[in-house]
Amino acid sequence: MIENDNKQDELVDLSDALKDSDDSVKVQKEQQSSQVFYPGTPKIIQWTIKYSGGLIKNEKQANYVLIGFVAVLVIIILILFFSGGKNQIEVPPLRTPTLP
Repeated sequence: MIENDNKQDELVDLSDALKDSDDSVKVQKEQQSSQVFYPGTPKIIQWTIKYSGGLIKNEKQANYVLIGFVAVLVIIILILFFSGGKNQIEVPPLRTPTLP
């Protein structure tokens, strides 16, 4: 029982452990934010890769995602445009004037 009391009285220095964890967090944040793109890469491609949460890894995948997005928008617009045919205004037929 005397040995347990002596072990509890010993202090543990954790100051170095906290410094290491802070440095590793900073390195991880720097690696995530420092994505390198080829010269001439459009901003929308860069934005798509940056905000995809890691799902999109290169420019080719970003291009496919953007093309698919545009295709879905075009299909939705066409459906909305052509589904409005039921609410057309009915025009009465023209009457030909009769001479007395």
